[in-house]
Amino acid sequence: MKTAPFEYSRPATLDEACALLAADPESRLIAGGQTLVPMMAMRLARPSRLIDIQRIAALSGIRDDGDVIAIGAVTRQVATERSALVAAKLPLLAAAIVWVGHAPTRARGTVGGSIANADPAAEIPLVLAALGGHVVIKEGKERRAVTMPDLVLGPMTTSVPAAGCIVEARFPVWNDKRIGVGFHEVSARKSDFAYVSAAAQVALDDAGRCTRLALGIGGATPVPTRLGSVETALKGQTITAEKIRIAVTEAITGLEIMHDSHATDAYRRRVAIGLAQRAILDAVANAKGGRA
Repeated sequence: MKTAPFEYSRPATLDEACALLAADPESRLIAGGQTLVPMMAMRLARPSRLIDIQRIAALSGIRDDGDVIAIGAVTRQVATERSALVAAKLPLLAAAIVWVGHAPTRARGTVGGSIANADPAAEIPLVLAALGGHVVIKEGKERRAVTMPDLVLGPMTTSVPAAGCIVEARFPVWNDKRIGVGFHEVSARKSDFAYVSAAAQVALDDAGRCTRLALGIGGATPVPTRLGSVETALKGQTITAEKIRIAVTEAITGLEIMHDSHATDAYRRRVAIGLAQRAILDAVANAKGGRA
């Protein structure tokens, strides 16, 4: 099937892109196009105009802002995967990014596009949610920071206004001495959308006690979900498998879990509990082993 007819614009600046969006409510931004183009080909999306923002320099690049790493919205996923800065400062994102699609899709797909698409199974939004990061949105002349709980409202649904654009994603940096990460997901085939995923980052003191913990699950829930109760329960503790099991089971038992033709809610809940435990255990082992 072919796409419905559409106009095409390639603005030179972010202000011009926002003006085009404001002038046409049926227009859509495109950068990597890994989701939008197939949807257009199947006539599931029929934008009146595509606004190509890939070549706007202000939206690209990976920047060290000290306490956060800022990644421009149109930065290719492969650039994030190969970034020495991400490997050094954002080990959880470095662990998760290799699970995103296939190498060819990561070569075209963008960081901002993955976040804006708001797929419950997407790895990049999960890491951003788990770490408590946020995005910067530009609408007209105004910019504002939006946290993940306020950004992602449901599957494929965000609070980004029709005339707004995600400028960058800002991932918090942990400067603790001993940090470890763990990431797991289950899918039908490698690189397929995850039925369930879990991301964990742990910081330990010299005695091996947990000083900080970030834990999120994706795929199983309508939005990427940070499990703050697990973080609270394990902080200050010498983490054991039994303590993890109790905290994770209690946290996930009360969550709304999705069910569809691919997996039941009971299956997803069971797997989420298992993967979250494994992610934390891996993160603790990783932290005890040290990192450069």
